[in-house]
Amino acid sequence: MELNVLILPGDGIGTEVTREAVRVLQHVARKFRHKLNLSEGLLGGIAIHKTGTPFPQATEKLATAADATLMGAVGLPEFDNAPPDKRPERGLLGIRKTLGVYANLRPVRAYRALIESSPLKNHLVEGTDMIIVRELTGGIYYGTPRGITGSGPEERGTNTMTYTRAEIERVTRMAFELARNRRKKVTSVDKSNVLETSQLWRKVVIEVAPAYPDVALDHLLVDNCAMQLILNPKRFDVVVMENMFGDILSDEGAVLAGSIGMLPSASIGDRKPSGAWVGLYEPVHGSAPDIAGQNKANPLGAIGSVAAMFEYSFKLLEEAAAVNQAVEAVLNSGRVTADLKPKSTPATTEQVGQAVCEAIG
Repeated sequence: MELNVLILPGDGIGTEVTREAVRVLQHVARKFRHKLNLSEGLLGGIAIHKTGTPFPQATEKLATAADATLMGAVGLPEFDNAPPDKRPERGLLGIRKTLGVYANLRPVRAYRALIESSPLKNHLVEGTDMIIVRELTGGIYYGTPRGITGSGPEERGTNTMTYTRAEIERVTRMAFELARNRRKKVTSVDKSNVLETSQLWRKVVIEVAPAYPDVALDHLLVDNCAMQLILNPKRFDVVVMENMFGDILSDEGAVLAGSIGMLPSASIGDRKPSGAWVGLYEPVHGSAPDIAGQNKANPLGAIGSVAAMFEYSFKLLEEAAAVNQAVEAVLNSGRVTADLKPKSTPATTEQVGQAVCEAIG
């Protein structure tokens, strides 16, 4: 198979973890005899430095031409006080909009080798295996009107949370389709006791559910869900929610996985004629400028994102399984970075990438 992949290393540790993810991508392509065509573009802070904009037109063209996009991380402290259109994160919002990716899938799995890494008690964490499905192109991050107006005591910040029926339906169907291939349970998260957008959300989810009679559905208010993720994470299979709730709760999932460096993600859009999904793949963590350039960032989230790419954009399930099994083997070996092994000599970012390739064979 011919695989056309765009690489966007981005900022901070994004360049380091992406390098190891690409190493694994190339290794798997050779092993399974695929033709891999790589291109590279600028996104985020590095793009602002070199082009004046966080999402250059050249990158937009590369993204629309690629079969899938692998991203590192965006964000640098020097832009913290910049206007919104000159922040690295605006590039991430831009590429999501360009690709039309509307569902962010974040697998949260408690590996047996990392049970002790979680601050929660072992019996609570062990056996956790869920996918958080976050709606990605609607809600408060994109709603209008928005902005800061006025001055003095009347200075006001405004953001608008808005959803259409179509936006809710499509991400809900995505969640139900995923659940059909797992434990057949969907939990929908909202704040329908307060917010009209959540009231519409719950109404639409209930109306979609009968098309999936083999999948059980329940509902949780977002504050209760935040608590249940800590008290009883094993109850969850596929969890679907709007944009801002998903942004917050999926990072809470890092507590269950032992480190935010462990979490991959896949941002998925409509299906192509082949049946594969349009996809943007990235680790959940940020650019972590405090450790950038030190070769100690955890690349397993980025490498797990490569496995997701094989599964969703290329429908290559054997290749995806090879990567995931290799990641688990490396965790079991103890050849891991400092975030997972703080009390003894850790491996470097590069050594972990090499270890995954060796485990693939």
